[in-house]
Amino acid sequence: MEVRSEGVHVRCDKLPSPVIARTRLQVWFIRLCSSLFLWTCLVQLVAVGELWHPHLLSNITNRISQISQIPVQVVPSPPPFLPARNYTSNGFLRVSCNGGLNQMRAAICDMVTVARLLNLTLVVPELDKTSFWADPSNFEDIFDVRHFIDSLRDEVRIVRRLPKMFSRKYGYKPLEMPPVSWSNENTISNRFCHLLASIRCRVNFQALKFTPEIETLGYKLVRILQEKGPFVTLHLRYEMDMLAFSGCTHGCTLEEAEELKQLRYAYPWWREKEIVSEEKRSQGLCPLTPEESSLILQALGFSKDTQIYIAAGEIYGRERRLAPLRAAFPQIVKKETLLAPEELQQFQNHSSQMAALDFMVAVASNTFVPTYDGNMAKLVEGHRRYLGFKKSILLDRKKLVELLDMHVNGTLSWNEFAVAVRSVHEKRMGQPMRRSVIPEKPKEEDYFYANPQECLCVGKNCDDLLSPGNLSKTR
Repeated sequence: MEVRSEGVHVRCDKLPSPVIARTRLQVWFIRLCSSLFLWTCLVQLVAVGELWHPHLLSNITNRISQISQIPVQVVPSPPPFLPARNYTSNGFLRVSCNGGLNQMRAAICDMVTVARLLNLTLVVPELDKTSFWADPSNFEDIFDVRHFIDSLRDEVRIVRRLPKMFSRKYGYKPLEMPPVSWSNENTISNRFCHLLASIRCRVNFQALKFTPEIETLGYKLVRILQEKGPFVTLHLRYEMDMLAFSGCTHGCTLEEAEELKQLRYAYPWWREKEIVSEEKRSQGLCPLTPEESSLILQALGFSKDTQIYIAAGEIYGRERRLAPLRAAFPQIVKKETLLAPEELQQFQNHSSQMAALDFMVAVASNTFVPTYDGNMAKLVEGHRRYLGFKKSILLDRKKLVELLDMHVNGTLSWNEFAVAVRSVHEKRMGQPMRRSVIPEKPKEEDYFYANPQECLCVGKNCDDLLSPGNLSKTR
């Protein structure tokens, strides 16, 4: 029989009965073999999956267990993010953050809070690319942007980019304004104070996760150090940009001092130009030099075999200036000496990504010693408080400069110097303490991110938690 239709030609011929029976037997046999083959492949796939990644095929193994009645333990998945907050957005908030990694981190926390209070939709923040470091990194190169958006969706709506209809290309002119860096208690209604602190805590300690690439390498650094025993992270902020910005040239040659001055004049947004280095140093406003840091660490009781990780970029003067510190503490290491060059290659010329690695190591270390109270020192101090008041030796540089000069000129013997240094820092070890508040001078208050007490007191009595007597319980 032949059937024709437009564009289709189907021909069906009637076959003899024996041929039909034999054909059916072949089809049945092929189906049986195929089923056995597929079932064998499935079992092998499950076995290999469990060997290489126990949870990769958890759903499949669960179904098989129901069929074969073999009990299989299924690991529960992590809790889902909270549902998105439903609100009418009053517009989009675009943020451009300047400075280094930790200055930008604090700014991001603040701007998420602003977006929440004003019911705005936040555009993923833009990062500074014009500063001294000239780092081309975008937000998603440093932080896990998907986690950032999802973990805050119950508070703030966040989008990756501004819709095209609001771009300048289409004639849209956004309102641009610099934020107020410090504000007093009258700026924000008291009923918003708790909400403001709560959101800053969430962003800083939960939402801002580093990318998997950074976290993987950061954890590797920590593991390498921990395998050799306890270690100290020394945040040696003796870098060219800091010395030029602060005007601190103690220990530098005349040529180096001139080089730093020229750099300071090259950046117009560094407002202070003519600086008397020794005056700033006597006020405790300069980072300690490598030589000074060596003496302070020895006075604090760290032995020669102490493992010290230097969290910093390139030290000004390089190995020449590091020599006294290395002589006193031979087990000095940096990320560049612990990792292979190819492991760091993807982060080269990306100062914020390199700083993220140092940040992870500093937070994880047994003891943290910053030689200057910049943004990284403050953010790390806050994270270490949040993790149970881990030991952070917060150096009193004004007092230390006085003691150092007296020791160097022979007024103080070594023993007298060491006793004095330890006495000054007995209560500067990152113990629980209340953040000082000066309503009429907010700029002089303790920095929120260095001592985020509101983040520590969730569900607890702050008076009990921040009592100095609790130090032994919280370490």
